[in-house]
Amino acid sequence: MLRIRLRRVGAKKHPAYRIVVADSRKPRNGAYVDQVGHYDPMSNPPTILLDEAKLQGWVNKGAQPSESVHRILKSRATPKEG
Repeated sequence: MLRIRLRRVGAKKHPAYRIVVADSRKPRNGAYVDQVGHYDPMSNPPTILLDEAKLQGWVNKGAQPSESVHRILKSRATPKEG
């Protein structure tokens, strides 16, 4: 099964993540099928860049987002009051 999940990149104690489509049996930083965006939690506010068309295409093909990616997508979709 294909999963949309985070792949860790960046320096020690300064993580950044690529949002990738990968086989669920592969390791976290292993081979992946496609990159659909990236996430930088260290910036203020956290930076989330996505290729919406690629993401929607993979979801339509049956790829399931991981729990962490689902939270990121949900937080991006809801407007923040402040």
